[in-house]
Amino acid sequence: MNRSQIGTSLITLISTSLLSIGMFYLYLDRPLAEEILPANFQCLQSDQGRFAPQAIQVNDIFGIGLTYAKHINETASDFDSKISPPVFRKSRSSLTSNNSRVAIPTQAELLTSSNKIEPEIETKLEQKGIRLSPLIDYEAELAFVLLEDISAQDLTRSDFIPKIGFLVANDLSARSIAILGDGQKNRYDYWGASKGFSGFTPISNQVWIPKIQVSNGIPCIQLQTHVDGMIRQNENTNNLIYTPKDMLKFIQKRYPTSSLQKGDLILTGTPGGVILNVPRWKVRLAAIIGMDRFQKLSISQSKSNIDKFLKAGNDVRISAEWLGTINTTITN
Repeated sequence: MNRSQIGTSLITLISTSLLSIGMFYLYLDRPLAEEILPANFQCLQSDQGRFAPQAIQVNDIFGIGLTYAKHINETASDFDSKISPPVFRKSRSSLTSNNSRVAIPTQAELLTSSNKIEPEIETKLEQKGIRLSPLIDYEAELAFVLLEDISAQDLTRSDFIPKIGFLVANDLSARSIAILGDGQKNRYDYWGASKGFSGFTPISNQVWIPKIQVSNGIPCIQLQTHVDGMIRQNENTNNLIYTPKDMLKFIQKRYPTSSLQKGDLILTGTPGGVILNVPRWKVRLAAIIGMDRFQKLSISQSKSNIDKFLKAGNDVRISAEWLGTINTTITN
């Protein structure tokens, strides 16, 4: 074989390899099988309601996850409209008000929280040589609070309209604990634990109550997050894919022995723009090669990634137009 033939063979081999790699990447990066569409909302304006004259006593705190298309895509999550989204409980001790200072959890606090879900996790982390870093992330959210008790029977009625008031929340998260739940049957318990530290649920000071309650009515406002003045999240709440009534049904299904009571606070999920952001092709590749939760945690806690998360001294501002604003300072 002469030089010309060798060169031609090499070019053919390289071209074929590149084509195969490109096709494999396109396969890994393929879109979801189902299009994610917003719910059909009736947008409520500020003059269609009033702010409550006094603070409403919060009871339980429930979170709904993966409720905006952009956030589903940036976290490389699956979507099936016939399956309920993630639902989890947050500790009531996580509640705090506007202009609060929120401390980053210590290593001991992270381990204590993790051990409550998985008693042997500290030993497993030691065996892997992994020390937990908090990986603090923000999540701007529209929230609503129940103004009356709601029964499971109420939610089955097509004519039932829940009486609710709206406010703004920042669903702060320690992503390291959430990553530990990857692949576990009780994955969303880890999500709740990651968001349950003291001060991890700052909320706006006032609750806005519609004059007329509508089953699909929400304030259609622009949610924005600024960290030290730089914008990170920016999306309208009318892009939510579930109505408040849908979310209450999901909570009842997830916790069938619990009753929904006046004062229960529901966090409706966050738009795209959070710090924890993984391309879909990487997640699918990790599944193919069998990467476990500890390997994923080690990658997330690498120096290049860990520097992206919130640190002591960061000022986080969540705004929702006329509905309210939350300012939070992160501290050690």
